[in-house]
Amino acid sequence: MTYKEQIVRERLPRHVAIIMDGNGRWAKREGLARMFGHRKGVETVHRITEAVAELGIGYLTLYTFSTENWNRPKEEVDALMALLVDTIAKETPTLMKNNIRLETIGDLSRLPEATRAKFLGCIAETGANTGLTLVIALSYSARWELIEATKRIAAAVKSGAMLVEDVNESTISSSLTTSDMPDPDLLIRTGGELRLSNYLLWQCAYSELYFCQTPWPAFKEEAFYEAIVDFQSRERRFGKTSEQIQHDAQ
Repeated sequence: MTYKEQIVRERLPRHVAIIMDGNGRWAKREGLARMFGHRKGVETVHRITEAVAELGIGYLTLYTFSTENWNRPKEEVDALMALLVDTIAKETPTLMKNNIRLETIGDLSRLPEATRAKFLGCIAETGANTGLTLVIALSYSARWELIEATKRIAAAVKSGAMLVEDVNESTISSSLTTSDMPDPDLLIRTGGELRLSNYLLWQCAYSELYFCQTPWPAFKEEAFYEAIVDFQSRERRFGKTSEQIQHDAQ
């Protein structure tokens, strides 16, 4: 039985987040330039997005370019920005065909004008779609997001629009860039590293974490289905005991 056949459709995660790691290492292993790894990674994005949409999962968030990635060599950053423009241009018709809505999180003000314009255009074009919401984390880091949220909350307190005593967990969640979507149920990281790399730190407080050795360009649909099956084998307690969870399920 394949992993896809083992999936229980009634117990799917609502939101899957992925750290797409390993493009450069995959390319080096294959004797290719790093950009070949990034281009191959785009092909994986296409396949996995379609697999997620076919399962009926509501949200897929992909860690595409972090704020720390701006520190990479300028030639690689410029090539990545050009690749993003080319990819959005090619994939917008596919998003429309599959009823997928595109969203972004991150500091888009740092993007080149052409890259930002292409993303904003695709967001507008797919805005009425009602299927999967594909969220691209671009020029994003969790610490940046939390700092920006803290500034907004502090400004509201300073202006008198909010009392310090009123600041709670919901206040922070509603001030984040992900305020209009559920927190990830499952976080997948490819490429063999065992860390979160400044990604959705607040939102992933209770996410199930799944790490695999496979680099992103080699991550196939069946590998994704394996992660879903693993997720469905876990007991999500949210601080409760197993006995409480079993009682609540009765």
